Amino acid sequence: MVLIWLQFLACAVLIGLAGYQLSRYGDIIARRTGLSGGWIGMALLATATSLPELVTGVSSVTVAAAPNLALGNALGSCMLNLFFLVVVDFLSRREPLWYRASQGHVLAAAFGVVMLGFTMVSLLVSHMGAVGGDPLPAFLANLGFSLATPVVFLLYLVAMRTVFHYERAHRVAATEPLAADLPTLRQAASRFTMAAAVVTAAGIWLPFAAVQLADSMGWSRSFVGSMFVAFVTTLPELAVTLSALRIGALDMAIGNLLGSNLFNVAIIAVDDLFYRHGSLLADGSPVHAVTAGSAIVMTGLAMIGLFFRPRSRVLRAVGWVSLGLLAVYLLNTYVLYLHGE
Repeated sequence: MVLIWLQFLACAVLIGLAGYQLSRYGDIIARRTGLSGGWIGMALLATATSLPELVTGVSSVTVAAAPNLALGNALGSCMLNLFFLVVVDFLSRREPLWYRASQGHVLAAAFGVVMLGFTMVSLLVSHMGAVGGDPLPAFLANLGFSLATPVVFLLYLVAMRTVFHYERAHRVAATEPLAADLPTLRQAASRFTMAAAVVTAAGIWLPFAAVQLADSMGWSRSFVGSMFVAFVTTLPELAVTLSALRIGALDMAIGNLLGSNLFNVAIIAVDDLFYRHGSLLADGSPVHAVTAGSAIVMTGLAMIGLFFRPRSRVLRAVGWVSLGLLAVYLLNTYVLYLHGE
């Protein structure tokens, strides 16, 4: 038992440390190439910090043959990213997060709702079809993936293209010169690649430790994937968020969290392509629809906060929007613990 926990914690430490380096050098690459701050968070940092979810998901459906771990990891990571908004609001002592953040994040959040909603419906329809017959069209059934997979890929590409054009249209030119001691683009790319390799290795190792942990503790794999594995693989997002807050880059932190959610939903489609036993959504537990629905509710609350921009706090700690996010997150955790498979 102790050895299993040590393996799990070792994965957490490696992913956390390497994730911080990914965010650091990813930011340098973006600054060297002249990309906007919003695009740094939405695309480059979100992709970099979501590498653990990608690698862990692929290894879960291939080597470990654990589809519920893969789905729980991707959707649970979405929940944790939204929960981190509560942490950001708590740490923003000067003014509430929802008042200071740019309203442009509503666009990314809206695409997140669309992608999560489509995934949730596809998951439920897959299980409804499994009762009365083959849930997939014949030509897709032979290929071994869900009809939702190409649609999710298309939605992700449309989302990133739309956000890119929005950021370019509203970009503010940088006024600060680059520091003299800033690493070159080549140096940053090299160190970024090394950090990505560490994340990849730890991500391959993580599902095995998670399966052993679930079996030894008597917990469901859906619960372990959505809670424990998702927490470890979102450590890079947490590292980026805290680092961005330290340098006052609030919008970069929020853009990273919301952009990571778009990437996480796309990861489900990638996992489905690598899953060779049929449709990943059809073989996964229906309880994941609860997590997807909870993530939709939390994203909707975040959109309300970003648009309404409330300045009030509850007990001088966090805003009422953050309390709503926390309540939904805890409720989802409770449901998964009781009904996970």
